[in-house]
Amino acid sequence: MVKQKKKRMPTIWYIPDDMWGEFKKVLPPEKKAGTVGRPAVQYRKVLDGILYLLRTGCQWKKIPREYVSGSTCHTRFQEWVRLGVFQKVWKKILGKYDSIKGIGWNWQSLDSATVKAPLGGKKHGTKSHRQGKAWIQAPYVS
Repeated sequence: MVKQKKKRMPTIWYIPDDMWGEFKKVLPPEKKAGTVGRPAVQYRKVLDGILYLLRTGCQWKKIPREYVSGSTCHTRFQEWVRLGVFQKVWKKILGKYDSIKGIGWNWQSLDSATVKAPLGGKKHGTKSHRQGKAWIQAPYVS
C-alpha cells in the first residue's frame, strides 16, 4: 500500500479575498479619504499587518511599513477585539467549514499551561516572601 502525501496549504501572509469579504461585513465603516484629521488607513492593510504579527510573533512596533505602522495595527486590533470582530468572523468561517468538511464538535479540547514553573523555588507558606523584610535606608549625607 502506497501512502499518499497530503497536499499542504501554503502559508498565508495576506488576507485572501474571500476571507476579506467576511471581515468587511463585520468591520465598522472605514474613514473616507480626504476627511479632517489623520489620514485614512485601509483596513485590509491593517488586517494584513495583524496577520503578519500573528505569523511571526514579532512586536507590534516591528510590523513592516508595507502594511501600516505597528501602533495603528495595535490600536485597530484592540478596537476590533472590543467590537467582537474576530469572534464574529471566526464563527462565520467555522460555520462554513463545518458545512463543507464537518467538524467533530464532541472532540473539542482546551489546552492550558498548568505545569509548575521549573525554577519556581520552594513555597514558604501562603504569604509573600518579601513581607516583613526590613528595608535599610542609606544614611543622609550633608
